[in-house]
Amino acid sequence: MTLKFIGTTSDNGNCPTLYEIEETGDIVVQGDRLIDPAHLAQLRDIKDTETFVVVPRELLTRYAPKE
Repeated sequence: MTLKFIGTTSDNGNCPTLYEIEETGDIVVQGDRLIDPAHLAQLRDIKDTETFVVVPRELLTRYAPKE
């Protein structure tokens, strides 16, 4: 699996960042974990393999692929 860097809105090289899995075109999101208990309690249908990250809207609107 090969990750292609798409972009970041971070000024200091940390997250948040978007990557693309070149073989599938799927998007990988790097960001701070969602840890607020009130927010976590509102999530549905969570698989054991899933995690949740917070992504600034600017990152998605600037770099997310447009179809």
